[in-house]
Amino acid sequence: MSERTGLWRHADFKRLWAAQVVSAFGSRITRTALPIIAITTLDQPESIIGVLTAMQLAPGVVLAMFAGGLVDRGDKRRILIGADLLRAAVVASLTLTWALGILSMAHVIVVGAIVGAASALFQITDTAYLPQLIDKGQLAEGNAKLESTEAVAEITGPATAGLLVATIGAPLAVVVDALSYLWSALWLGKIETRAAPAAPVVPRKRLRGEDLRVGLRTVFGHPYVRWIVISHMVWSICGGFFMSLYSLFCLRELALSKAMFGVIIAVGGVGSLAGALLSRWMVSTLGLGRTLVIASALSLTCAVFIPLAAGPLAVIVAFLMAHQLLSDGFAVAFVIQAVTLRQTVLPKDLLGRANAAIHVCTSSLLPISALIAGFLAEAIGIRAAMWVGISIGFLPPLLLLPLWGLRALPLEASSSDVDLNPPG
Repeated sequence: MSERTGLWRHADFKRLWAAQVVSAFGSRITRTALPIIAITTLDQPESIIGVLTAMQLAPGVVLAMFAGGLVDRGDKRRILIGADLLRAAVVASLTLTWALGILSMAHVIVVGAIVGAASALFQITDTAYLPQLIDKGQLAEGNAKLESTEAVAEITGPATAGLLVATIGAPLAVVVDALSYLWSALWLGKIETRAAPAAPVVPRKRLRGEDLRVGLRTVFGHPYVRWIVISHMVWSICGGFFMSLYSLFCLRELALSKAMFGVIIAVGGVGSLAGALLSRWMVSTLGLGRTLVIASALSLTCAVFIPLAAGPLAVIVAFLMAHQLLSDGFAVAFVIQAVTLRQTVLPKDLLGRANAAIHVCTSSLLPISALIAGFLAEAIGIRAAMWVGISIGFLPPLLLLPLWGLRALPLEASSSDVDLNPPG
């Protein structure tokens, strides 16, 4: 089976891809529409936008504390389908309440919270599911293909969202997302591979904290994965600022139209697609460790284009598009290799718990920094608050320097290769 066509001959991978390609497109519509509903339809201040962003993230962190073991011991395909069906129902409720004339900011926040939690569960499960579906040697190809799908969705989704919101309104546009989750659930249901749960059943009382502790020991007990996660934790602080302030900055500070806002975000999809295509080339040219360091450094540094955007509309759009193109591209190149590394070196029967622990460590910082960013923007201005978040972004690449000399993916690891009982 050639590298060029390998996974396109894998029937179950194609079903997984078919599920995600439409769902990824629809998700961009809701991601774009929720802040637009809050900012334009409901006219909420900066601090409330920060609360909305935080509530989209915090429930997923809480869920991740308990979800890792359930994912390892459960039927991953059914978990993915359940998360899709829940998201479809909740997103559709926005349109229903809007049609009834009772849409409120409280409802928008609740929808954001439930969708965020279900999406966190989906992400944790999906990353653990792929190594069960395909061979270890195909993981880099599989992750690249799925990230390419995400990139195409990033190109088409936000631009479509901007046009839909401008034409029919944000509350009606999110119906497309609800339908995309149903599509995803349908194709996931068609997957034929039935992998047995990898982890043994344990007493219920151990589920309260032992699964998370095992995940944390797995992650921080590995000499490569620990530095990626520590770096990602600091990166998440920058991400919280971006998630809270970017829509505000574009729509309120720069007064861009909703359609233009969607087009600018779509340029990030072009960058993401380029990053997905170039990621493996960067590793073959620079080595794995240098790719991780350099890609993260370039992605975070290019964020300076956001607060530098000022002056004529053409200049503003050029700076914002440069950020989307370069930052998203290098971020995807980093993510593909970082995820493939941990899928390769961590034991398969611990991946669910490891993914949950990583989600807790990284995503727990997102809502905190998003809240801080919202209140800071009210105090010192949106542009100044953006500079604060960006300045923090110079640290994560330095934390990855211990991986600089890593040339390629290590050999597959087993549980004995991970220090599950570190000193102290």
